Formats: sequence, C-alpha cells, structure tokens
Amino acid sequence: MCGIVGFTGRQEATSIIIEGLRRLEYRGYDSAGICTISGGKASIRRSEGKLVNLERLLAADPVSGQVGIGHTRWATHGRPSEINAHPHQAGPVVVVHNGIIENYLQLREELRAQGHIFKSETDTEVISHLIDERLKSCGDFEQAVREALALLKGAYAICIVCEDEPDLLIAAKLGSPMVVGLGDREFYVASDIPAILSHTRSMIFMEDGEMAVFKGGEASFSSVDGTPIEKAPRHIDWSAHMAEKGGYRHFMLKEIFEQPRAIRDTVAGRLREEQGDVYLETLSLSDADLQGISRICIIACGTSWHAALVGKFLIEEHCRVPVEVDIASEFRYRNPVVDEKTLVLLISQSGETADTLAAMRESRRRGGTCVAICNVVDSSIAREADGVIYTHAGPEIGVASTKAFVTQLIALYLFTIRLGRSRGVMTLEKGRELIAAIVRVPALMEEALKLNDQIEKVARNYMAARDFLYLGRGMNYPIALEGALKLKEISYIHAEGYAAGEMKHGPIALIDENMPVVVLVPKGSNYDKVCSNMEEVIARGGRVIAVCTAGDNEVKDKVEVALEIPADGDDVAPIILSIPMQLLAYHVAVLKGTDVDQPRNLAKSVTVE
Repeated sequence: MCGIVGFTGRQEATSIIIEGLRRLEYRGYDSAGICTISGGKASIRRSEGKLVNLERLLAADPVSGQVGIGHTRWATHGRPSEINAHPHQAGPVVVVHNGIIENYLQLREELRAQGHIFKSETDTEVISHLIDERLKSCGDFEQAVREALALLKGAYAICIVCEDEPDLLIAAKLGSPMVVGLGDREFYVASDIPAILSHTRSMIFMEDGEMAVFKGGEASFSSVDGTPIEKAPRHIDWSAHMAEKGGYRHFMLKEIFEQPRAIRDTVAGRLREEQGDVYLETLSLSDADLQGISRICIIACGTSWHAALVGKFLIEEHCRVPVEVDIASEFRYRNPVVDEKTLVLLISQSGETADTLAAMRESRRRGGTCVAICNVVDSSIAREADGVIYTHAGPEIGVASTKAFVTQLIALYLFTIRLGRSRGVMTLEKGRELIAAIVRVPALMEEALKLNDQIEKVARNYMAARDFLYLGRGMNYPIALEGALKLKEISYIHAEGYAAGEMKHGPIALIDENMPVVVLVPKGSNYDKVCSNMEEVIARGGRVIAVCTAGDNEVKDKVEVALEIPADGDDVAPIILSIPMQLLAYHVAVLKGTDVDQPRNLAKSVTVE
C-alpha cells in the first residue's frame, strides 16, 4: 500500500527520497509528497496522482536539505487529493505515516477542543497535531513523540521531523513494516527494502513497539517507553528485482504470504467488539436504508464471483435476507428483477471490470441501490456506486488473485455483521462471536502458511496429472471452485470444482487411480456428509488430498495426503482453506515451469466485455 522513505546525512535528501519512492511505485498509490528541513524551516511539496506530478512540482519549486521524509499514499481515510496527501504538518512537526489509526476520531475531537485546526480528512494529520500538543507541554521533541505514540491505537509506520530539531529524524513502528538502512554516518528509513537497496545493503528491521532516533550521524533504538534496545544489522544480498518481491521467487507467493497483514489492514478501525458491530465509513447506507432491503443481488466475475457465493451463505444465514449471485456478464442479459428494495452488491478487485460496471449501471437504471466491494480507491465502480467497502489488500501484481480474494471475503463478513445488526436479526452475542472469529483470522492464516513446505512436496507427486477434481460443501464449496480455478489459471491443468454431494450425479464417472481429488473436509456442520463423499472417491481408487482440521486422525488414516489446517469451526473456515488451495496451485505451476505471475491469455483487470 503506502510507501515511506526517510533520509538524514551529508547528502541532499530530495533525490534520494524521490528515487526511493519511485522504487516503491509497484505497490500502488494515488498521491505523493516530500518534506525537507533546512535553516530551521520545513519545505513541503505534495501532489495528487503519480510521482511524475510531484517531480514536475519540484522542478518548478525545488526543496533542499539533508534531512527529509517522503511518502506515496494509497487512500484509506479521505479521498485522493493534494490536501490529503502526506506529509502533514502541525506547528513545527511534520509526519508521514503508513497504517490506520483506529482512535483518530476521538483524538481529533480532543485536539479540536484544545484549539487545533485540521486541514485534511486523514487519520495521519492527528499524529502531527498530537505530537505538537505534547511538544508544547514537555518541550522535548523525542519525549513528545513517545507520549503521542502511547496514545495511538491501530497500526503505524511513522517518520517524523521537526523544524526545531533540523538534524533529527525519528521513526517508529507498530503493525506496519519499517526498515533502516545504515550508511557512513547516514541513515535511510523505508517501508520496504527496494526503496533503499541501491544505497546500502546493511539493514536493520524494526519490530513492533520500537522507535529509532537518528541525530548527528548516530542512531539509537528503543521501545516507545524509552527502554534502550540493541539491534544487529543484516546484510541483504537480493537483486533489485528480488527486492520488489520481498525476496520471494514470485509476486504471487509474496502476496499469498501477505494475506494475514492484508486482513489486518482491512479490518483495522472497523471492528466495534463491545457493540458486536462494525463501522463502515464509506458504506453510506443508514440503518433505515438497510432495513428497507427486501433482497440482495451479488454480482461479480471469476474469483470475485467465488467470494460472492460465500457471501450468499453468510448473508442468508445471519441476516435472513434472500440473496442471488450472478455472473456479471450474464446478469444484464436476462432481464433481471431489480427495484428500489433491491440491494445490488458489486465485487471487483480493480473496480474497473467492464462486465461488473455494466451490470451496476443496469441495476441503477432499474432503481436498485448499489454497493461496491473493491480494492482501488476512486475506481469507476467505487465512484459510481451508492456506497463502497474498500478492501485494503494493497496492490496485487500477480494476475491470479490471492490477497484480493481473501479481503473480499473479510469485507463480506463485515457487511454481514453490519446488515444483521442494523436489521435486528443478529444478536449482540452473535455479532461479538463473529468479530472474535475475524480477529483470530490473521493468526490462523499464519499457522496455515506453515504448510508451504509440505505442499511443495505434495505438488511434486501430483504435477503430472492431467485433471483434478475439487470437492466441498456449504460455505466451503466456493473455495473448491476457487482452488480449481487457481490451478487452471497458472498451471494450465484442467480442474473442476464441485459441490461434494453433486459428485455422484456425473463427475464420479471420471474417478480412477489417475485422478487427484482435493476434498475440503474441516470439522464443522457438514463434516459427516463430506466424509461420506470422500469415501465414495476412495472406493473408486481416487487419489485423495484431504484438507482437514489438525488432529483429525480419522481422515488422515484414509487418504494419500492430509493437509491439516488450524481448527476454528465453520465461521471463518473458507478464508483459512484458501491458503492450501493457493499454495497447491502455486507449487504445481512452478514445477511445471509456467509463468506464475503472468499466465498466458489472462489480464489482471478485465476492462472489455
């Protein structure tokens, strides 16, 4: 998502910062800015759009200084604009920030009451004002930063400079990445390695709750409360291309492993655990609007359509509203029934999918209320919809969707809670229960990612198969469809996903000793039924790869391969099951030598009908 670069040393900071931001462009952004300190004055330049716009601004109105910070912003709070771009200044304090401050509304109101005037819509500006207020009371910049950080809730990677301390740069981290590069009495700070790799290969990786202070050619590290910390540098031997991929072989694998963080970013600031409800600031529909809905149509394409199918199960189960799921390219050609009591939910990673956009326009023409779930701020679908739920997955480079998919699922969980609570059909207890399950998801995903090495070995045994069958029931049936799609997309092996109970109505004829069958069989409400379907496959010689709950020896003893996922019941099983589906497809494709990140004939954003 957003990118940060900071520098302090004996060189001019501007060119170093701009070069670093350029190396982070692959992450995606909608505005950019820079600040340098010289002669006790902060010089700030910001622009909406691409980095080239900022460079033009700097060519016409340059800044100078040997201490500086820069930022590329991917909008979360507030639309893309120059006024919302970073850096943000309050008094002598200037800040750039990645992450989401969950309690910014409360802090902003308190600061307003103390006389502070805010210019932007962002959560970040609160940080600069908070430090400024603390600086007025304690008179020590470093201490003011510590006191301010102690009041923040959420996630942040922050770089801070101050006009009163022209040779001082401070960085801090909680939940968002931050790396420090070491030079000869010079220091580089960035949100990702590629930004500074051309200047140094000696890096220190900051941990959560740590703060770094750079002054007079010296660096010190401590906890936010001031306890000193010794940090050992690491030598990075990545190439520049590897650095963009975070050291992973492919963007797809990097993005699979980024999913826990993407989930955390998507839920940050939105969960109201005590109230058993969620806050969706851009949904733009009141409780009365949601109560007036009589039916829901979810419209999507490809992987997003699979997310939509999970959404149908969630909404009908917890909100008791009838839901139809349509493939976007079919929707407007069947004379759909849409009226003013119909909520149309559009799901698109890019927000530019032509078929989905056309379906939305047709729905609005017929009187429907349209809400978008998408990953790109100010995309066409997001702009034209009546409301939007953004998935904060960050840019996804690999064509085969991974983290965009799981954040779409999380967005559907959030919407389900909001809809159920607003309509009075979801109890406080159930709301809290679902929120607690969502909070557990990132840790469960991290546990599931430990299957990576095992799945690579499994892939070697099955890569020569010509066909795969994927089976699941209930909310896990769409994940079987998604697993089959992933394998098709990147390995070019024919694969089909089926509802497990439907197998005996046709696909069972294909099963023999050469047919790998992936069965999603976690413990839950459909467990016994899926086990029966699995037995039907085994009886016909099928080679079963079971994805089951950890410790399920009954399944493990019957199948060729058991991939064990952490237990958590039905609520979030589809999200956790997605991990082994993605990893299996990835490793089979790598072994077959296909272009994993850019598979043939496919495009990341399908902007034609």
